[in-house]
Amino acid sequence: MVQPVESSYGAKDIQVLEGLEAVRRRPGMYVGGTDLKALHHLVYEVVDNSIDEALAGVCNRIEVTIHPDSSLTVSDNGRGIPVDIHPEKKKSALEVVMTVLHAGGKFGHNSYKVSGGLHGVGVSAVNALSEWCEVRVYRDGKIYFQRYERGIPQEPVKEIGECDPARTGTTTTFRFDRELFKGDLDFNFNTLVQRFREMAFVTRNVLIKLVDERPPEHEASFLFEGGIVSFVRYLDRNREVLHPVFYVEKEVENIGIEAAVQFTDAYNESIFSFANTINTIDGGTHLTGLRTAITRVINDYARKANLLKESDPNFTGDDTREGMTAIVSIKHPDPQFESQTKVKLMNPEVQTYVQQIVGEAFGQFLEENPAAGKAIVSKCLTSARARDAARKARDLVIRKSALESMTLPGKLADCSDRDSSKSEMYIVEGDSAGGSAKQGRDRHFQAILPLRGKILNTERARLDKILSNEEIKAIISALGTGIGDNFDIKNLRYGRVIIMTDADVDGSHIRTLLLTFFFRYMPKLIEEGHVYIAQPPLYRISHKGNHKYVYTDVEKDAYLKELGAVAEKAEIQRYKGLGEMNPTQLWDTTMNPETRTMLVVSIEDAAAADRTFDMLMGSAVPPRTRFIVTHAHAVRNLDI
Repeated sequence: MVQPVESSYGAKDIQVLEGLEAVRRRPGMYVGGTDLKALHHLVYEVVDNSIDEALAGVCNRIEVTIHPDSSLTVSDNGRGIPVDIHPEKKKSALEVVMTVLHAGGKFGHNSYKVSGGLHGVGVSAVNALSEWCEVRVYRDGKIYFQRYERGIPQEPVKEIGECDPARTGTTTTFRFDRELFKGDLDFNFNTLVQRFREMAFVTRNVLIKLVDERPPEHEASFLFEGGIVSFVRYLDRNREVLHPVFYVEKEVENIGIEAAVQFTDAYNESIFSFANTINTIDGGTHLTGLRTAITRVINDYARKANLLKESDPNFTGDDTREGMTAIVSIKHPDPQFESQTKVKLMNPEVQTYVQQIVGEAFGQFLEENPAAGKAIVSKCLTSARARDAARKARDLVIRKSALESMTLPGKLADCSDRDSSKSEMYIVEGDSAGGSAKQGRDRHFQAILPLRGKILNTERARLDKILSNEEIKAIISALGTGIGDNFDIKNLRYGRVIIMTDADVDGSHIRTLLLTFFFRYMPKLIEEGHVYIAQPPLYRISHKGNHKYVYTDVEKDAYLKELGAVAEKAEIQRYKGLGEMNPTQLWDTTMNPETRTMLVVSIEDAAAADRTFDMLMGSAVPPRTRFIVTHAHAVRNLDI
């Protein structure tokens, strides 16, 4: 009797496997690849389902736990995934959700008015890419369970116990498949913390807790009653603000729209957009609507209040965004995105609604708060003047370059290969290190640009001042990309831009100054993976004619332990600066592609990077002091 049922179940199952097999063969289409970013995307897909329950008003607690074996559990107190038999698939709805792509309660709007797990591939894709996955559902006083291995259900959904009838929710535990996510990839606590903090800001009054059981154990919880107003205050906590946070919230045609804006004394904008709690890092129609509204309202207000003379031109978008911190968050029943990884919102009607709602409310805010209006317009005027000066300086730089037929800076030792995909430029601290690097390099593909002293802190200067700094002019001219509005990545002369500084405090400072400049004025260089940090060794240990280079104190101690009793006779040389290495040593350890170690610089989380640069390089002193006091115990190799 059992046989026919089994074969019929298997026949149906083949279709399910075809769908999930496609995910395993092409993970890039569903979660963006098999790298660290994609690994974290798995977590977000599961958490998004819990957030959807929160948006539906039936969940206020989400717990995420990273276990010592790198499996991960997401638990919520939502309604629990339905477990009754699906009318078409003739199997438990839970199994359908976990094994069929594009299945879920997101397509008809009866279960969810809005949702973040938008394409319905989410949790089934996670299941497909996991070595194993287990789901427990708490509903109607019962606990239901199913286990999957690489997406395949091991048995039908079954009832495994009873629970308090008041308890509802879903608990999903999965361990990512190391056959697909290769290498030493693992979940990063800080990456998840930043994401969950953002999620908690845009879904107010929902507790999101993250527990890391791997040693050393960490824990973080987020719950914000103020929502995105709290988010703006958090972003601006190290800045001088010009007025209280402006906030508006409204629903139009079933689309929830909220925006929060505050102007500060900073020179850069910090603006973030969310659609159904998902951070749309490439913006989209909601962001365009916000920016357009702010620029138009400030211009109207400045004219009306006679703060802009008749002869003055209108402020540009760049003028009105300098020093602006803003969040726009929309909740849409049917969002359209550019891709599955949901980085850009495409719904055209959203732009109109955001523009209209923010425009009206912000106009009223400025009328009712003339002091704020005056401070904002005054900031825009200064910004417009500085931008004009910067344009003239930039034009001068461009004209000068044209006249000198794009002359490269005199101190640049260029390479002979003109193919940017093969060539690299080392930005080196000081002339002595520059000399060693010039002699030690492979001149076919390695160019050297030595810097004298520390470059300008670009976090505290406007573009006109930055463009008059000789060291920065040399970097811009050597890279060939231009800067600001004229920046064009296609003109980049070197595929790798490598920062090579000493392993001391001054070296770290110069590295941070350079990263600040790239982050603020050439972010595409970092985003597209062109910026690297060289890793010169700290010690050279010589024993009986053998030399070993080590890069950390831990490595040094381990090697000396390995040498055992003879370690006392080993000669240890500590390199305080790159200039102490002869050209051959510098090539062998730091510049030879066969043997060197380099770190690629990435902007994993723009909001976090923005805050860190602002804190370390901005003008507010107390936050920097707090940071130094907090992290002082972690300092290594401090030269005093």
